[in-house]
Amino acid sequence: MNKPLLLERLQRERDQFEGLLNRVGFTRQLTMKGVSGHLSIKDLLGDILSREQFLADRLSEILEGETYAPSTSFTGLENFQNHYGYPDFESPLYEKDKPSPSILDLYKTIEFDEIVAQELAVYSNILEAFDKLTHHQCLDHDLFHRIAEHTYRPYRRAGTAIHRWLKKITPEPK
Repeated sequence: MNKPLLLERLQRERDQFEGLLNRVGFTRQLTMKGVSGHLSIKDLLGDILSREQFLADRLSEILEGETYAPSTSFTGLENFQNHYGYPDFESPLYEKDKPSPSILDLYKTIEFDEIVAQELAVYSNILEAFDKLTHHQCLDHDLFHRIAEHTYRPYRRAGTAIHRWLKKITPEPK
């Protein structure tokens, strides 16, 4: 993999995800529970935002020459979340594919439009930081995998849940 190929894939996945959100469209539907278990689209987007913020912060650390090490103890995991406000998504102790209850609580009182604005800003930060990294830095830090893991794979998971939910709530034509 190389940077232009990853950027192309990321943008394609991003366009599909944004297109799906635009298709759902109505604020009322975006906050309705039941899209994935008890979660709403707003909840799923809050989870995506926190994963992207995790990635943006790690990319910034790489650019600044800092080293990140995943939490290897539950105390470390708790301290990480207390410090950053989101889970250590790369810790072997963290359950990877489930939204964090603390993240869901964090975004519960924030308006959907504000979550969207924050997410767009973080996504832009990811692109900007990635552009500054060399190919060797990407290889040294396994960034082709990590960027996929914290951006378009969550888009795909959320998109699959949204598609299933839309089929369930959309009446079939007679």
